Amino acid sequence: MDLTSFTNGHTEAALNMLIALLLGALIGLQRGWVSRDQQAGTRIAGIRTHTLTALTGCISYLLAQSLSPWFLPAMLLVIAAVAISGYRAAAAASHNVSITGVIGLLLTFCFGAMTAAGEAVMAAMAAVITTMILDNKTEIHGALRKLREHELDAGLKLLLISVVMLPLLPNQGMGPGNAINPYEIWWMVVLIASISFIGYFSVRIAGARKGLLFTSLFAGLSSSTALTLHFSRLSRSAPHHAPLLAAGILLACGTMFPRILLYCLLINAELVTLLWLPVVLMTASLYIPAFIMSRRNRHADVEHPELAKNPLELQSAILLGGLLVVILLLAQWLQQSFGDNGIYLLAALSGITDVDAITLSLSRMSVSGELPLATAAIGILIAITVNNVFKSSLALFIGQRGTGIRVALAMAISLLIGFISLWGVIA
Repeated sequence: MDLTSFTNGHTEAALNMLIALLLGALIGLQRGWVSRDQQAGTRIAGIRTHTLTALTGCISYLLAQSLSPWFLPAMLLVIAAVAISGYRAAAAASHNVSITGVIGLLLTFCFGAMTAAGEAVMAAMAAVITTMILDNKTEIHGALRKLREHELDAGLKLLLISVVMLPLLPNQGMGPGNAINPYEIWWMVVLIASISFIGYFSVRIAGARKGLLFTSLFAGLSSSTALTLHFSRLSRSAPHHAPLLAAGILLACGTMFPRILLYCLLINAELVTLLWLPVVLMTASLYIPAFIMSRRNRHADVEHPELAKNPLELQSAILLGGLLVVILLLAQWLQQSFGDNGIYLLAALSGITDVDAITLSLSRMSVSGELPLATAAIGILIAITVNNVFKSSLALFIGQRGTGIRVALAMAISLLIGFISLWGVIA
């Protein structure tokens, strides 16, 4: 045997053993910290046990290569039997039937084996994640107690439409002009649902603690229209809070702009080159007056908005998918019949109720070359304009006059800045 290859092979094995020891010590440190107040000999598995278990996994894999492939699973069964017997005795004395410690010990053995198999990076990632899960027991259980039934249902539905349904759809053009791609359309539905889901839970988990500004900011990811309607009505019964409520509306509406930019980035990054400057300026022109108004009224106590009870309904997802199909077909027909003016008309009509669908549709059409980038950018800005005009109307006609004027004035300035900056970029 060549001396150099022999040395290199043993150096690699020694390095893998060292990594296994460190990963076992990491998990054992957490488990030992939890049981640090127990007397010596009463702890089932602490830092030493986990460290040695990881080393056992590493050595077992190496021996399995020269002795028998069955040696590794046999050793895993031995570790499992020892762990189960120890935890069974401890459970009888403490009446604690949790098996988390057993699972953690078995995972530690597996991480040691992974390092010997040349998957040290994956083992390290998994070990860190495992340690974090073990260390955040209180926080995880607390979040679970706060979780509502319809929210769990919504999360499972999001997994259903993304992990289960999406891969089953054909990824090819269909219908008139191959304008309908089922996979791409459903992927856009998943994208909208996911961002709405994130916004909902951001408000749901931390909104009440972080205050009205945090709530308004992330409500824009879920439904800025719903928040505008809620705060407009609230300003009628609480006119002394008009500036703070107007600030909340502006923050929610301002969040719509970066959300639109994110859609464009994920579908057609070239659109971002035209839209990033208008979007940044429009966002700033809403955020700045909102923070000024909120700063002047920061001590006011205002009721937080209650978002929709279910952030994701399958019926809503299907309707959104149908809306995307209709918009794509209409956009193709209107462009062929009326050119760019047809696209602008469709954008204006769609923007009354929804900006997401028209943004995704125009972004997709610009990717395939069916629509010039400039036309898509102008269409998206028109949809944003109409949508913000609609929300300004809600604030003016439903809300207290001061709230409506503040919102409408800031919106008008924002839209004017947006069109001027887009014109400068396109020109």
